[in-house]
Order: sequence, then structure tokens, then C-alpha cells
Amino acid sequence: MASKKIIAICQSGGEFMTNEDDGSLEYVGGEAYALDLDEGTHLEDVKQELSETFQCGVSGMTIKYFLPGNKKTLITLSKDKDLKRMVNFFKDSNQVEIFIIVQHACQSSRTTASESLVPPVTPLDIVYTDDHLVLGQVIDTSPLATFPSSSNVKHHKAATQWENNITGVNQRFSCFTEFREALHKYSIAHGFTYKYKKNDSHRVTVKCKSEGCPWRIYASRLATTQLICIKKMNGQHNCEGATAKAGYRATRGWVGNIIKEKLKVSPNYKPKDIANDIKREYGIQMNYSQAWRAKEIAREQLQGSYKEAYNQLPLFCQKIVETNPGSLATFFTKEDFRAFIYQGTLLAAIAADGNDDAFPVAFAVVDEETDDNWHWFLQELKSAVSTSRQITFISDFQKGIRQSLIDIFGKDCYHGYCLQYLAEKLNEDLRGQFSHEARRLMVQDLYAASFALKLEDFNRCSENIKAISPEAYNWVIQSEPEHWANAFFKGSRYNHMTSSFGQLFYDWVQEVSELPITQMVDVLRGKMMELMYTRRVESSEWVSKLTPMMENKLQNETLKAQSLQVLLSHGGTFEVRGESLETVNIDRWDCSCKEWHLNGLPCSHAIAVFQWLGRSSHDYCLECFTTESYRMTYAESIDPIPDVENLETGRPKTKHGEIVDIIKRQLQCSKCKGLGHNKKTCERHNRIEIEAADPLLLPDLHTEEPQECST
Repeated sequence: MASKKIIAICQSGGEFMTNEDDGSLEYVGGEAYALDLDEGTHLEDVKQELSETFQCGVSGMTIKYFLPGNKKTLITLSKDKDLKRMVNFFKDSNQVEIFIIVQHACQSSRTTASESLVPPVTPLDIVYTDDHLVLGQVIDTSPLATFPSSSNVKHHKAATQWENNITGVNQRFSCFTEFREALHKYSIAHGFTYKYKKNDSHRVTVKCKSEGCPWRIYASRLATTQLICIKKMNGQHNCEGATAKAGYRATRGWVGNIIKEKLKVSPNYKPKDIANDIKREYGIQMNYSQAWRAKEIAREQLQGSYKEAYNQLPLFCQKIVETNPGSLATFFTKEDFRAFIYQGTLLAAIAADGNDDAFPVAFAVVDEETDDNWHWFLQELKSAVSTSRQITFISDFQKGIRQSLIDIFGKDCYHGYCLQYLAEKLNEDLRGQFSHEARRLMVQDLYAASFALKLEDFNRCSENIKAISPEAYNWVIQSEPEHWANAFFKGSRYNHMTSSFGQLFYDWVQEVSELPITQMVDVLRGKMMELMYTRRVESSEWVSKLTPMMENKLQNETLKAQSLQVLLSHGGTFEVRGESLETVNIDRWDCSCKEWHLNGLPCSHAIAVFQWLGRSSHDYCLECFTTESYRMTYAESIDPIPDVENLETGRPKTKHGEIVDIIKRQLQCSKCKGLGHNKKTCERHNRIEIEAADPLLLPDLHTEEPQECST
């Protein structure tokens, strides 16, 4: 059976405009082109066709799209899996808008990439409505996104802005650090290197590094102030300064200052991109190690150290609970915990709301993915959620999660295995034994067996696998189908067969993966706060009894019901005839086709009975699918945590470099209040004492201006 095609409206040449009211993005201008996509389409083929259509190169092309219902976050297509996932997202709407961003040779700006791939790690995720949780993906917080490389610009173009950083004698600076940084940029802009003849906290003398060149500069502190002033300067060179390798003076600290603003925009700015950008924009050569250290310096200046962030955690958790009553924020350390883990693993619980959108329920940062950490996380989760119905969890089938669910939730939950994880494991276990085509067919039959609603359909698909390989058939039967096959599953999966449901949340994590832990958590909190507000506003305009997604599904089933024949059997039980013969029990909200039970919405057979009885199908839908329930889900707000970046940890909040040194070293006389000397060496005070003994020995000091004392 051919996969379903969708139409991609490809737009290029325009620009994104931000709506001031809600922060959503709108693409304005440019031209559009339509092409067909399906799950088998290759991304390189798409890029090639777009390259020919829009007359642009493939290498500088980036393709992005919005998730359904989200006009604020752009997702990048970087691999075939991304394209396939996008097609699946929009298979019900038949159409998707994609945006082609081309980095031309004149562009030096960057666009942050929000990678759409879920990191390939062991799944766990949580999905939750009033009765439905799906465990989802484990997210590794190591660097995930690649900063797109800018195109070439004229050598040293970015440095021309520094040509007048040094103007000459009498130019003043707030401290020596500011002077040295200005001098460094000035030397890069003018293409020469220099060396310090004297460099301390009181004075700086600098000369050109070329032997015999007269260029030099002298700066010192302006008397009675903390300002630094250029006292002497010879700005003329007789050397070939323009050919000097200014890159020799590209210190990590200086590069850190240069890249701070870019690092604000994209925390995942990679060292290799830093080195390339510094080379292209400033003509300075750096190796990977230098760029990495420069990034660490810049990041710590912007965000504080990772260790400091971990020190802040207890107070941070307390602030979360204080500002958002009812929230659960806990902090634990292990008995053998001796060092800070700066790049941990994030465990997430993502729920499905009444409109089948992702609703983040809980997340935790742990040192690594272990059975013990899963057990702890699920214990905390149970204390945070409550429901009168049994909860469905969907995850991989590793023993740590499975046993913890049994121990903690017991009979109050159902555990569904992630179909994607199961298929990947089957394919891997069969690798080397069968051809690619044979493995593809067996995986295809595994999916068909999983979605099959009736036992006979499951058996038929299993037999297809057995015909290729009895060993593979045994593998399937022994993989506990009661946890992944609809024909055997006892709970309600709401059509969620994999644990990759929370794509939106995974994209958030990729954006903040390199932030210190307190800032990472607070950014995620901010995104959840925005999500709550946006969906609350959107749902206020809904007029249907069910949420739009569920209303659409119900109407599709209603259309199917038109051709069905209903026969009363007895009591609340009915026979419904169509392509198959099904039994509907409206008192138990059940149909022999199993769709009503698995999905929570009446199937076409049940709807045919309601129409025959003159009843409304809406009365037989789960309450969590109603618009009223959805609005209650998003009725509460998530409040900001004040002053996150300045939580008190005992560390000074600022460090002023040379200014601190000046204050420490600059003496002040306790008698005349002058600077640069003390009482013992105060010339005026000593003269006054002499005058008091014999006024004829000194001139009239009472009318004399105080003498300025140099340091």
C-alpha cells in the first residue's frame, strides 16, 4: 500500500515577522512552490528540487517548519528521519508550510537551529490527561544542536569598527581592563602586534613588537580619580604592521568577550564554529582547544559556573515551591556524591492533553540513567499526580522502568512498550542474518501486528513473520505482546504507540542543554508558562463541546457510521453490521472492535447505535476530551521565579578587576583626607604641627591650596 502524500508549500525569499501580541511568527514576502512529500521522500532530493526552483545552492540551504498549532518555534529538517516525522505530523491536514533559508555569500548573521531529532537514547516520556500517562524520552543534556555556519565576509570587516578604539592623549577609561581590551581591538583593526614594557595596576607602557618601530603608548591613573588616562602616544608606524599576525594576541579571554552575544543567542555555539567565525571576521587563527576554552570563559561570564548553579539548587527548589504553590521541587544527593555532575541526563514525563497535545508534567536532572534513578523519579511522579482512573505508561521495555512501575504504581497502571524501540531492537537483532529487504518486511509486519485490533488479525501478521523466519516469530511472541499489541493490551493507549510523543518538549531541552542547571530549569519553566497561557487563550475561543482534535475524530467516525446497520440484541447490547459484524454494549462503553476502549472516543459502530437510539455521541466521550476539561487543564498559571540569576550562594555577585585593586592600594590620609598618602607621610599635616610650634618657620598654610599628591 502506497504511503499517503501531503503537499508542501515551500516558501523562500521572505522574512519572519513577530506578532507583538502573542509572539507568534509570520512569514512575509518571497515566493512559493508546491511539491509532494511522503514518508519515503529523501531530504536531499527535496533540497535538490528546491535548489533548482529557487536558484540557490544546496550547501547553504536550511529547511524549517512549524509544529501543528505552534507558530513560535521553528523546527529544522536535517535528516530523512526529520522529514518523515514532519510528514507524520501533518498527515491529517494533507498540507504543510516549509520555509527555505539560504545563507548567501553576503550574509554573516546566524539563525539558531532547533533540531527536531529526539536524541537516540533509551526512551522514557510521560503523557497525562485525566487518566492517561505515557512515559517518553530520556534526554541527554550534552550538546545537541549545530550552529549553522555563516558565509564568508571580507577579511577583517568586523574589526573595522575598532579602528578608533584608541584616539590618543587624554583619552580616558574606567579601568585598566577596559584600556587593555580597547588596545587589543585597536591593534587587530590596524593589523599590528605589540608588547608590554610595563604592565601593572598603576601604569602601562606598550610599544610595537616590530624592532625599531616608533609606535608606543603610555597610560596611567588620573590623579585623585580611579580613571585611566593615556598620557603619551606616538601613533606612527614605520614597520609593515598590516602584515603582522595579530592572531598571536587572540587570548581566550578576549575571544570570550567577542562571542558573548552570540552565545546568548545560541548556547550550543560549537568551538569549531567559533574558530571559523573568528578567522573569517577578524583574521585570527585559533585551534579547537583555544576556541573551547574561550567559550567556557564567555559562558561563565554570562551564566556563572556550573558548580555555582548546583550550589544554588536547594534555594532554587524552595523558590519554585514558594512562587508556585502546589508544585513539587525536590533536591537529593547520593551518599557517595563527591563531585558535581555538570552535564547530566534529563528524565521527562510528558502527558497528552484533551486535544492530543503534549503537556509537560514532570522532569528531573540526574547524574545518569540507572534503575535507581528511574525508581526515584517514578516515586516522585506518583506523589505529584493523582487520578481516579488507571494510568497508561508508554516506554521501552527495559527492566528498570518495568519493575519500578510494578513496585510503585502496581495495579493502578498499564505499561505499554514503545513500538519504535521494539522495531529497532528487532531489526538490530536480525542484522547479519537476513537481507535488508527481509528485515524491512518483518518490521512492517510487526507494526501491522501491533495496530491490529483483533486476535485473528494479529495472528495473520505474526504468521507473515514466521514465513520469513521462525526465529523472528519466536522473538516476537516472547517480547510480551500484551504490552505492545492492541489485540492484547488491557488499558487505553489513545493511539500513542511510541514514546516519542513529546517532541515539543525535546526541542526545548535541546535549546537549553548547555545552560547551568538552575537556568536550564528556569528556561523550561518559562516555556511551560508561555505554553499554559497560549493554550488558555486559544481554548477560550473554542465553541465545540469537544476539543477541536477530538471533535474532528468524532465527526470522521460519524461519517463511517452512516452505512452501518443496527440490530437490537438485548438490553444495552446491539449488533452492528458493515464490513464486519461487531457487538456494541453502550452500558459498558465497549465495542468488539476495541477502538472505543483503546482510544476513549466512540467508534463508528457505537455511533451508529446512538443515532439509532436518537442519542448524542458527545455524551459517550471521556470527560477529559471536552473543551471545558481542557480549559480547566490550562486554567492555572505558572509564575516567574524572581531574580534567578542572583540567588545568594555566598559568592560575590560582581568582580570589577582593576577597580578593586585601585581601591585596595590607593591610600587616603586620615587628617587631610587627601589620596595617595597616610597620616605619617602627610606633608601638610606635619607642616601644620610645626607651625603650631613656631609660626615663623613656615609660610601661611591656612591660605595655601592643598598640594596634589601622586601615588
